[in-house]
Amino acid sequence: MKGLVYNGPGKIDYKDVPMPIIEKPTDALVKIIKTTICGTDLGILHGKTPTCKPGTTLGHEGVGVIEEVGESVRNFKKGDHVIISCITSDGTCEYCKKQMYAHCEDGGWILGHLINGTQAEYVRIPHADNSLHPIPKGADEEALVMLSDILPTGHEIGVLNGRVKPGDTIAIIGAGPIGMSALLTAQFYSPAKIYMVDLDENRLKLAKKWGATDTINSGTEDAIKKILSETADGVDVAIEAVGAPATFDICQQIVRPGGHVANIGVHGKSVDLKIQDLWIKNITITMGLVNTNTTPMLLKTVTSGKIQPEKLITHRFKLDDIIHAYEVFGNAAEEKALKIILTN
Repeated sequence: MKGLVYNGPGKIDYKDVPMPIIEKPTDALVKIIKTTICGTDLGILHGKTPTCKPGTTLGHEGVGVIEEVGESVRNFKKGDHVIISCITSDGTCEYCKKQMYAHCEDGGWILGHLINGTQAEYVRIPHADNSLHPIPKGADEEALVMLSDILPTGHEIGVLNGRVKPGDTIAIIGAGPIGMSALLTAQFYSPAKIYMVDLDENRLKLAKKWGATDTINSGTEDAIKKILSETADGVDVAIEAVGAPATFDICQQIVRPGGHVANIGVHGKSVDLKIQDLWIKNITITMGLVNTNTTPMLLKTVTSGKIQPEKLITHRFKLDDIIHAYEVFGNAAEEKALKIILTN
C-alpha cells in the first residue's frame, strides 16, 4: 500500500509502505475512505514537532471502513464505517478515567506522530473500542472527517476552556480551520458578539457569513485598538487559534478583568507572558491538547444539521495527489484553502 511518509524537516514522500497488521487484540485495521491534512501535520513538516521521527506515516484524521478487528474488540466488526479519533485512549488508565484522553498512558496523540497515521490506504488503530466512533447510516462522511480533530479541538480547547457564556463578547484570533471550528461551536452558547481577527480577507468574509458579528483584518488595522475602543474594557473570552507569539499577545491585551484566554494554537517557541499586567486582572489562561470527549455530542449536532462543518471543505483531491494537496494547504491564503479532503 501507499502512505505519506515524513522524512525529516521539509521532506515528505508518498510511497510504498508496509501494510499494517493487527498487533494487539484491541487493534482494528481500517481502510481509509477519506482523510485530510491538519495544521499540525504542517508543523511536523516544518520541524515544529521533533518527537515525530523520520519514517512515520503522517495523518491523524479520517473516516474509513473496518477491514479486520482483534479478538478483544467488542464494539466494531468488519465492514463498519467509522470516524477515526485523533486521540487514542485505552479507557482504563488514570487519565482516561478523568476523561483526559489526550494523556492516556497507552495512547494520546500518537497517530501520525508516534505511530503510523491516516494519510495512507490503511491504518492500524490501537484500542479500537475507545478510539473509533460509529458512523450513522446515511451520514455525510466528508463532514464527519471534521469530527476527527478540528471540531472537538475548537469546541473543547477554545469554547469550553474559555467558558463562553450567553451574552459574552468573544474574540477569535485566527480564522483558519481551528478558529472557524471555534466560531461554529461557540454559537451553541449564544455569545452576544464574536470578533474574528485574521490577515486573510477571504477567510474573514467566510467568518462573517458563518456567524461572526465583527471581523478585523489585522494587516490593515490595529485589532487591539479597535476591540478596546468598541468594548467597555475588552472581551470576556480571547481565543488564540494560530500558535504564534504575536497572536497570543493580542489575546493578552484584549481580555477584560475576570476574562479567559483560551489558547488552541500549537506553539513552536516561547511567548512573552505579560504577567506584570495580567496578575491583577484575575485572568484565567488555559491551553491543551483535545481530549475528544465531546465527539459523541458533536456527532449528534452534525447529523441533526445543527452545524454544518462540511462548509469548511474548500478543496478535494485523490489520496494519490497528496503531495500537491500539501502544497495547496501550505499556501492556504493564495489558494483560499481551509480544509482539504483526500479520497482513497
